[in-house]
Amino acid sequence: MLSRRKLIKRLSALPFVGGIIGGGVPLAAIAAAPAAPYRDYFAELGVRTFINAAGTYTAMTGSLLRDEMKDAYNYASEHYVMLDELQDKVGERIAKLLKCEAATVTSGAFSAMTFGMAGVLTGMDPKKAEQIPHLDGTGMKTEAIIQKSHNIGYAHAVRNCGVKVIEVETKEQLKKAINKNTALMLFINAYEPNGQINAEEWLKTGKENNIPCMNDCAADVPPVENLWKFTQMGYDLVCFSGGKGLRGPQSAGLLLGKKELIAAARLSAPPRGNTVGRGMKVNKEEVLGMWAALEAFVNGDHEKEWKLWEGQINLIADSVKGIDGLTIKIHVPPIANHIPTLDLSWDTKKVKISGNGLKDVLRSGHPSIEVAGGGENSVSITTWMMRPGQERIVADRIRDGLEKAAAG
Repeated sequence: MLSRRKLIKRLSALPFVGGIIGGGVPLAAIAAAPAAPYRDYFAELGVRTFINAAGTYTAMTGSLLRDEMKDAYNYASEHYVMLDELQDKVGERIAKLLKCEAATVTSGAFSAMTFGMAGVLTGMDPKKAEQIPHLDGTGMKTEAIIQKSHNIGYAHAVRNCGVKVIEVETKEQLKKAINKNTALMLFINAYEPNGQINAEEWLKTGKENNIPCMNDCAADVPPVENLWKFTQMGYDLVCFSGGKGLRGPQSAGLLLGKKELIAAARLSAPPRGNTVGRGMKVNKEEVLGMWAALEAFVNGDHEKEWKLWEGQINLIADSVKGIDGLTIKIHVPPIANHIPTLDLSWDTKKVKISGNGLKDVLRSGHPSIEVAGGGENSVSITTWMMRPGQERIVADRIRDGLEKAAAG
């Protein structure tokens, strides 16, 4: 089915005379033609939809796609191109836009980490790319270093390449851990406050020892400046998710960094087979859509968007003021998901419901609403993944749920 935007584009290309388009069909007749029937696929499947007041969680399918991304996706779906050529050209545009040496579109930030690790190990040797993850006897290095507090599940992305992950906690431990087998130093940006070594100190140690450094910044936009902050700081490789704040394809991501390392990483990426990344395919629609979404994000009105989020959060917060036993806190997380966030917590002796209980009330109502947090007595709410106007529904439903619990 043609989108309204695509229909207008096609109509504009046809000859127009006195309200008649090519073929003698009056414009008024086309304008009045009934739209194709809407098919509610999720309803057919029995899959519930919900208002996302939680954030960009993979389990909640990330974000809603930008119109620019959908236009690019649909356009690409109607043409054939060579995948490597498309990645080359899009990578050049993204690198220019994000002020780095080189870039490539990957199947998520996790995939970007795997490709980055592979590129560091193999250089431009395709035979080595085929040997990953079996490193013994290949001449490739075998270890990656990470802070213990950063060693969350995502470190598995580099272990996919066969390396052993070495944990450190202090600067002294880091210096002692570096040896002839050290291939990479991995930093997880969102966990910087949890570790004893910050991003600049981590990078400095890597440079002093000629060890490539990679920074996983998956959920670390906004602010927009983060898209070039870490490559300009000197990180050799930086990874971002495409389907979170950028609102590109949920299954896409970005690998940014040094030109030679991005080229080496591509040796393990589709369409090449017999590599660790063969199953981490991004199609032409996702590659083009990721570029379009990124352009729209970088060139967007970030101040206007921020004011919208602040207004929405304040509206929800104001709606629950006056409930006895409730504590209201508005804050902005320092790194990941750096957006206005509302935390609600309460005295369960006065508001007789648990955090998980309130989540269940919101989830089971109509429309269904998802919030973050939970546990004994709290929930967390963001508005940046909502459609405008949904904040009023969320405000009413949360107030109703808490008031009923306070009355009970």
